Amino acid sequence: MSYLSYDEISSGIQLLCDEYSDYCRLVQLPNTSVETRTIYAMAIADHVGTDAKTAIVVGGVHAREWIPPDALLFLCADLLEARAKGTGLRYGNAYISKQEIEQVFAKLQFVVLPCANPDGRVYSQMVDPDWRKNRSRNAKPDGTVCHGVDLNRNFDVAWDFKQAFAPNSVSASDDPCNKYIYVGPQAASEPETRNIVWLLDHYKGTRWYLDIHSAIPAVFHSWGLDENQSAQPGMNFLNPAHDGQRGIAGDTVYQEFIKASDLAELNRLSQLMADEIQQVRGDQYDVSAGFSLYATSGASDDYAYSRHIADPAKPKVLGFTMECGHEFQPDWQEAQEVMREVAAALVRFAVDASAQAGV
Repeated sequence: MSYLSYDEISSGIQLLCDEYSDYCRLVQLPNTSVETRTIYAMAIADHVGTDAKTAIVVGGVHAREWIPPDALLFLCADLLEARAKGTGLRYGNAYISKQEIEQVFAKLQFVVLPCANPDGRVYSQMVDPDWRKNRSRNAKPDGTVCHGVDLNRNFDVAWDFKQAFAPNSVSASDDPCNKYIYVGPQAASEPETRNIVWLLDHYKGTRWYLDIHSAIPAVFHSWGLDENQSAQPGMNFLNPAHDGQRGIAGDTVYQEFIKASDLAELNRLSQLMADEIQQVRGDQYDVSAGFSLYATSGASDDYAYSRHIADPAKPKVLGFTMECGHEFQPDWQEAQEVMREVAAALVRFAVDASAQAGV
């Protein structure tokens, strides 16, 4: 075995939904990739639907991180087989019972997008293993043409980093030829970004969003904009009075507001996943807000959480980023171990979320 190609991932998604049609619905995303590849997700539950309480799980946003798409397809195959056969799942010392699997399918919908950035994955696997972005064509004023936008800097939350953040404080670039962190010409400019926005809009019962990356290892949660605080609601990403102040660690001039109850729940669920990962083979994942790594603008987990603040008519969605493993492209034996860690963590998360799904 080796890492899956995008065609194999796409075929695998379709085959799973064909084989387990009682529990899996194929979801064709509305936008093809820049290079016109069709992108598929799966809705997994006993009863799928747009209003069902939902956790959206996304992988492959960054092309060079080869494990997450394979891990998510592996997870879905395990979940569907366990539900169909009436069994539990075991990953090392992590065990999820038959009854817990049944609870997940009965009370939670998993919407899984294994590979959000197919063009980038193809390019990373065929041309440049270090490729991170998508493959959009970007022309500079002098006529220079470069390729790619960092999809995890392209979401509409503090996207205009030069306005929102203090100078040189954030991991972002407006240079179209920056290899890693070009934010794009405007927020949600990329079709792959818009597909994730569509999932959040379409599945109105979404309450959790998890973006699977590599390789730190850690489980992060909102915010990535600045350090968290729960005392000053007016100190938030929508307030232009704080433009130019965000992103500096250790200061008190600006820190991002988050409700204490939300922060506690984000911490609890992040630690729950980290604890389950440790049960697989003893690996220890850090747990913290995304800002502990570095300040980020336009990230998908912050966007998911920000939506109910920017528009109170939208539901609250708790946002997480899992950074799995220790390398972007480890050998296949190590990759399989990391995939088991991801699967164990996400199934344990689903068991917990399903117990809340009627709330």
